Amino acid sequence: MPPILEPRPLSATELNERIRGLLLCSGGRLSDEQRAEYQALLRDWAAATREDLVVAA
Repeated sequence: MPPILEPRPLSATELNERIRGLLLCSGGRLSDEQRAEYQALLRDWAAATREDLVVAA
């Protein structure tokens, strides 16, 4: 049986691209579902940014 690979977390850059894409697709007006996705992406982006800062230090 092959090993199960866990998905790697997205980088701050990848998350930023997803956030921008979401806002571009919606024309800047998010539905409730899109707003929930935006908030999750933003939370993950903030965590990834903090992680990048710790690695850089």
